Amino acid sequence: MIEPAAETTFTLAVDAMGGDNAPDIVVHGIDISAERHPQARYLLVGDEARLHPLLRHYRRAAAACTVRHAPDTIAADLKPTAALRLRHASMRVAIDAVAAGQAAGVVSAGNSGALLALAKIVIKTMAGIDRPAMAAIAPSVRGDVVMLDLGANVVCDTRNLVEFAVMGDVFARTVLGLTAPTIGLLNVGSEELKGDDRIRAAADVLRDSHIGPQFHGFVEGHDIAAGTTDVIVTDGFTGNVALKTAEGTAKLVLQLLRQAFTASLSAKLGYLLARSELERLRELVDPRRYNGAVLVGLNGVAVKSHGAADGPGFAHALDVAMDMVVHHFNDRIREGLARIGPQLPGTQRQNGHARNGQAELGPKDGPAGDDDERVAAAR
Repeated sequence: MIEPAAETTFTLAVDAMGGDNAPDIVVHGIDISAERHPQARYLLVGDEARLHPLLRHYRRAAAACTVRHAPDTIAADLKPTAALRLRHASMRVAIDAVAAGQAAGVVSAGNSGALLALAKIVIKTMAGIDRPAMAAIAPSVRGDVVMLDLGANVVCDTRNLVEFAVMGDVFARTVLGLTAPTIGLLNVGSEELKGDDRIRAAADVLRDSHIGPQFHGFVEGHDIAAGTTDVIVTDGFTGNVALKTAEGTAKLVLQLLRQAFTASLSAKLGYLLARSELERLRELVDPRRYNGAVLVGLNGVAVKSHGAADGPGFAHALDVAMDMVVHHFNDRIREGLARIGPQLPGTQRQNGHARNGQAELGPKDGPAGDDDERVAAAR
C-alpha cells in the first residue's frame, strides 16, 4: 500500500457483528488500525451491550470510535433477499451511514452476498458502470497482483470485462502504488484467437483504449502466480474458482513442507538451518496480508473482510478501505471511464444471456436474475 499524501480526517463505518469471531476481532482490528492511522475515525455499528465492554480493553479503539446501536445481525447463511429486509442489522446500518454521507466507506466481515446486494441497492452503482466487481490482491513470484472479478458476477459480457480492466488499473495504482500497471485478460490460452467472442472483443477495445500500452493481452492460469501482469481481469465465476484454487494450493504446499521438515531428525535440523527463509515464505503467503476485497464500481467504498479473519487481518481490510478513501479511488475510476467511454460496447445480449444491468450471482453471492423483482420489493 502507498502512503497517504496528507493527513486527512475521515470516518469509516464498521460492521461490528459480521464475521466468525465478531465483535472481538473487529474491535481488536480497529485498535491496530487506530495506531497506524491516527487521522481515521470509526463508526462502530452493532450491539452496544457487547461493544462497550470490549472498548474498555482497547483504549486506542475507544478513543477513535463512535458506537451506533444495531440490534440485529445478518447470519452468514442468510439469503441476500432476506437480508435486505433487516433494516436494523449492523451491516445495513453501516451501509446506510455511507449512503447518508456520514462515513466515507464501510468494512464488514459478514455475509458476502448480503454486502454486495445491500451496497448495490443502498450505496448504488456508479454512473457509467454496468456492474460492480469484487477486487483483491494476491501474491505472485514478482510481487502482489490485483485480481477481479472474484465472485460478484458469474456471467460477464464484453462491456463488463472492459470496465473491470479500467477499475483494476486504478486499484493497482491506488493500493500497489504502480504508475503503469500491466493488464491481462484471463483466458484458456495466450493466442489472440483463443477464447469466446466476448473476451476477444474486450481485448480489441482495450488495445485501442488509453490503457492500450499497458494491455499485455491474454494470460493463462499459471500467469497469475508467475506475476506475468499486475492486473488479472476475468468473470466472477472463473475468478472465484482461481482464487480458491490458489488458496488451497498454498495450504497444500505449507502442509507438505511441514510434513517434510518433521519426517526425521535430519529434516528437523534442515528446518533449523532454513528457518528464517521459511518464516519469510510463510509471511508472504499469510492470508492476513491479502485480506480485504473491494467492491469496486459503487458510489462509495465497500470492503469485504474474510469472515474468519483475526484482529491483524481485519486491520488490513481497514487499511485497504483507507487507501480507497484517501487516494480518491472512485474519482479516478470516473476519469478512466470518461476516457474509454466512447469505445465501450452498449448493454447487449451476449452468449444467450440478457444483459439488463443486474448482477447474475450464485446463491451465496447475491440476487440472481429471477430474484430481481424480490430484491426491488425488499428495499
